[in-house]
Amino acid sequence: MALSAGMGRSKASVVQPLDQGNLSARAYASLREGLIAGVFRPGERLVIQDLADRFGTSVTPVREACLRLMSERGLEARSGRFFTVPELTLERYVELRTIRLALEGLAAELAARNAQPADVKRLTAMQRRFETARRDGRADAALMLNREFHFGVYRLSRMEMLVGQIESLWIGMGPILKVYHEDITTDYLEADEHSRLIDALQRHDGAAARQALERDLIRGGQGILNFLASRLPQNRSATKRRAGSGIRAA
Repeated sequence: MALSAGMGRSKASVVQPLDQGNLSARAYASLREGLIAGVFRPGERLVIQDLADRFGTSVTPVREACLRLMSERGLEARSGRFFTVPELTLERYVELRTIRLALEGLAAELAARNAQPADVKRLTAMQRRFETARRDGRADAALMLNREFHFGVYRLSRMEMLVGQIESLWIGMGPILKVYHEDITTDYLEADEHSRLIDALQRHDGAAARQALERDLIRGGQGILNFLASRLPQNRSATKRRAGSGIRAA
């Protein structure tokens, strides 16, 4: 995760008029990308008619796209007129993080077996651009580069279904990351664990790659746990109990 302020994409830049064809599939792809990219915030309403107007379609393909995302737990239905991005709750975040630790940790471990010098060089350059963006306060670029770095690692697993499952998790994580980057103050800058991950890939050390990835999620996630605890006093004890879910140390 990265301390930044969104993906640098407005809703209008993601939700654009669609070309003719399978409009439902295109609407789904556009909204899915918006969720993964952190365009929408937890609790945000997506009004079907507004989206249809932006897409330049009728409401039917938009509703079909939203229903598909609802089946993937990326949206919730609150009325016949709009869908809602799920609220950020402790339970939702901990569940997502626990699954991410398992799947993304596996992808990092497998990536270490396959990483070639050119892959390591590419990821190193990407990480340097990410760090520069962070230092310069270019939050939108930092968030985008963080996502590209992570999926650059995961794709080295050479397992398309695994990467697809991780992308599905990011449908739920994108809005949470938007809150993290816009509303949460943290001193974790990710450079250490990303660098350790690159080093593990270079050495083809799968166990070390998994550990670096897991620590990245844990250290970054602590800011979210603290944020949730500060919002609701009754969350504090639950946060302490669940902070280590799915990992040996938190």
